[in-house]
Amino acid sequence: MKFSELFCPTLREVPSEAETISHQLLLRAGYIRKAGAGIYSYLPLAHRVLRKIEAIVREEMDRSGGQEVLMPIIQPRELWEQTGRWDVYGEEMFRLIDRHQRYFALGPTHEEIITSLVDGDVHSYRDLPLLLYQIQNKYRDEIRPRFGLMRGREFIMKDLYSFDMDEEGLDVSYRKMYAAYNRIFQRLKLHYRVVEADSGAIGGNESHEFMVLADTGEDEIVFCEAGDFAANVDKAACVFSDDGPHEDRQALQKIHTPEMRTIRDLVEFTGQPEQRQVKTLMYYADGQLVAAILRGDRDLNEIKFKNLLGCQELHMADDASVRAAVGAGFGSLGPVGLDVKVYADLEIAGMRNFTCGANEDDYHYTNVNPERDFVPEEYVDIRNAVAGDPCPSCGKPLLTARGIEVGHIFKLGVKYSQAMNATVLDQHGQAVPMVMGCYGIGISRTMAAAIEQNHDDNGIVWPLPIAPFQVIIVPVNAKKEDQMETALSLYVEMQERGLEVLLDDRDERAGVKFKDADLIGIPVRITVGPKALQDNQVEVKKRWENEVFNVAIAQVTDTVVEIIRQR
Repeated sequence: MKFSELFCPTLREVPSEAETISHQLLLRAGYIRKAGAGIYSYLPLAHRVLRKIEAIVREEMDRSGGQEVLMPIIQPRELWEQTGRWDVYGEEMFRLIDRHQRYFALGPTHEEIITSLVDGDVHSYRDLPLLLYQIQNKYRDEIRPRFGLMRGREFIMKDLYSFDMDEEGLDVSYRKMYAAYNRIFQRLKLHYRVVEADSGAIGGNESHEFMVLADTGEDEIVFCEAGDFAANVDKAACVFSDDGPHEDRQALQKIHTPEMRTIRDLVEFTGQPEQRQVKTLMYYADGQLVAAILRGDRDLNEIKFKNLLGCQELHMADDASVRAAVGAGFGSLGPVGLDVKVYADLEIAGMRNFTCGANEDDYHYTNVNPERDFVPEEYVDIRNAVAGDPCPSCGKPLLTARGIEVGHIFKLGVKYSQAMNATVLDQHGQAVPMVMGCYGIGISRTMAAAIEQNHDDNGIVWPLPIAPFQVIIVPVNAKKEDQMETALSLYVEMQERGLEVLLDDRDERAGVKFKDADLIGIPVRITVGPKALQDNQVEVKKRWENEVFNVAIAQVTDTVVEIIRQR
């Protein structure tokens, strides 16, 4: 490809709407253009990157026994009603009505479609196991699309579904995909971690996320360097051992705390640290008011709390509703005498003589003790894990990192097959529901995540396996015949050797060409200039290094091939 023919509209300034590095660089380097909120067009360079990611994914899916299909984006409401997800999935689902007043959805995921498809033609245990996948656009009506390709309303995804006779078969399929995903991200040359995760709206009883590590990642993960434990904070178990010294219970006291609304206020007022304060949070769980209490320095994990309650909708109560029910507002709430169900974090059981709200504005209790002054419905793990917490596996201190979720695998079990009566006959002629798994990779998100992890002040530094071109040849002056002849000769020679080459034949200053080469992230740059040509040499620069070195023209193609092989 010649640069003069390439549709690559680069930008010198950072677009104002771009918050993350990947969003900024994808726009600046001419990879994407915004069509609407969370909706993007992929320009030629982006398309080449996406196809390379897809090729690696396809190879590993096929290697693992997967068969590629292509299912409809438009999905009938009736299928989603069979699983109950038409109402449960929520406002993120794009819904539409055709001219006959029939309801459809733009597919955010394809569990219902694939289950219906397989149920129609698979009837015997002899037809299993079955692994079917597709690479296709997905649609989710994000309330606030942001971060470019990280959280869009239209995105490209690979989703594979496994069908087995029993849980043992599912274990085999799950391990196949676990191994395949590791191979994929290793081949993509991305630094990643596999973490335990919550299954969310997809469902199932076990899942793992594949996280590309980056400081700009939306998700926080905790992990133990002493062992294999790693989990998303949404899933990470917090363990508590009540083996510290126990102080004597003091007499409960009610104190006047004018204008004390926050834990920080109470720390200053009482002289007691956050660890001796307890906060009370009020939520509506499917319309019922409930309370969660935890230590003042802890954050509630809403996913854990929602899973504990088994509710479909969970949202924080508003101040007016709380006042109507309790008689006081946020900042003055506490578990003592509270006439709603109270769920206490595990740590609360070991606390003594703490401070909390008195359910009366401007008043708090001190010397509060669980069991004596209040009895919760349950002591349960409902907080976020943090650095320094003991590892649930070995007890060593946990570390934290930021990550970008690029892959997620689930054990679905019979959630969908049972709801849709998707059965096969077993060896005894009995109809049993198929046992399913679901395995997704965000193709477009992986492209963005690769940039978040691989960039510098000058632009993108693509991992070689997914770079749009492997080599860029830059004649310093395109008007100089000797430079262009050498550049063209190398261009043809490298293409014949199977290299993907971009020739910058534009009549631009050398500095502009170098800036564009760095911005779009081509791994190897060959510079053809007057000085080098005097000695029958060209300059070679690796995008990930600062040094430039000279190579004889006759040897440059072999040199580039070896650089790519080693990288």
